[in-house]
Parts: sequence; C-alpha cells; structure tokens
Amino acid sequence: MHITQLNRECLLHLFSFLDKNSRKSLAKTCHKLLEVFQDPLLWSLLNFHSPAELQKDNFLLGPALKYLSICWYSERVKVCNIEDWMKNNFQKDFCNRHENTVNDFLLEVCNRCPNLLSLTLSGCGHVTDDCILLLLKNCPNLKTLKLENCVRITDRTLEAAALYGGSLQTLHVDFCRNITQTGLERVREKRPLIILRAERSANMIPDNKPEKKLLLEKTSRKLVQL
Repeated sequence: MHITQLNRECLLHLFSFLDKNSRKSLAKTCHKLLEVFQDPLLWSLLNFHSPAELQKDNFLLGPALKYLSICWYSERVKVCNIEDWMKNNFQKDFCNRHENTVNDFLLEVCNRCPNLLSLTLSGCGHVTDDCILLLLKNCPNLKTLKLENCVRITDRTLEAAALYGGSLQTLHVDFCRNITQTGLERVREKRPLIILRAERSANMIPDNKPEKKLLLEKTSRKLVQL
C-alpha cells in the first residue's frame, strides 16, 4: 500500500510523529500530503529552539494552536542579556539581527491563535512587557505562562497577568532580573490561586540606567574614602 492510499486520519497520525522539517519535506511530494500538512489539527503544539526557526515556513499558525514553546539555550543568549547601553558595536549588531523576531512572532500568535493554552519562553532576551500584555489580552484561555531568563520582563508583566490573565493558573518568572519582590507580592495578593514561581528573579541585580550606575559608583567611592 502506498502512503497516499491511507485516509486523512491515518495520515494526520503519521505526520504527528514527524518534526517540522520532515513534515514540510513530505508535503512537497504530492498534493494530498500537502493538504495534510495544511490541516490545522496537525498544529496544536509548536516547539522552537532558536529565533531563526520562527522565520521558516515549515509550520502553520492558526486557531488550533494550544501549546507554544520558544526555548533558546545558547551561549549567544548571554549577549542579548547585556544591558543595551553596555553593549559594544559587535554585540549591538548581533542583537539587531533578531531583536524583534520573537516579539513579531508573538504578535502573529496574538492575531491568529486565540485558543492558546500554554506559552513557555526561555532565553528570549528581547521579549517585552508590552508583547506579553497583548498576548494575555488576545488569548483569554491562557492557563500557563512560563518565562525564564527573559531580562526585559518587569513587574508590568506581573500586573498584566493579574489583570488580564483570567484563566491563568500557573505563572513562572524564573531568572528574570527585573522582577521585584514587591511585584510578586502584589500578584499573590490579587490572584492568590495562581501557582506563582520566581526562582532567583527577585534576588538578582536589576538593570540600571547609565546615569544611575555612575551615581552609585561615585557614592561607593566616597564611602571608601571616608
């Protein structure tokens, strides 16, 4: 029996075991398999391992998407985590190549995936509070939001989660250095039923503007002189 003789249900089951690249390659072989590739039922779960993967055409975004994960585990994440005013030209150039990639992708998710239930972001150093706010507003069924090592995330995301995350049950903000203990306490006060975790976040050194850094350094020097 040839693969194209299988019914749609069997083909969908077969495709479900393949990664995104394999699905795309198989879809190029004939029109019937292309139709299977384009079936929304195939795309309820998406996992990405770098920003570059978000720009490929080997997946579909649509209302069927329920679970989304973008986890970038790379040494290059350290460059993105450097405060912007401290980056050299090489580091700035590196970040400029993908600075808006994840944010732009999440905006597409906001517009096309209203039934999203779970979002996990790790190592996404350029994701902003505004982006998460829009996602919470446009995906009212979101139950799980896990953010790890997302350095631009601040207490504004916590406030948005408390205000707009009506279905939210689990909220993780691990290793997000601009999250404060005050922000965490406010979420616990407003939404006591949310399972909230913030490993290391409130104990990390937050970002400071250059002028504030200089002021702290001058103060430290004066204290040493005394």
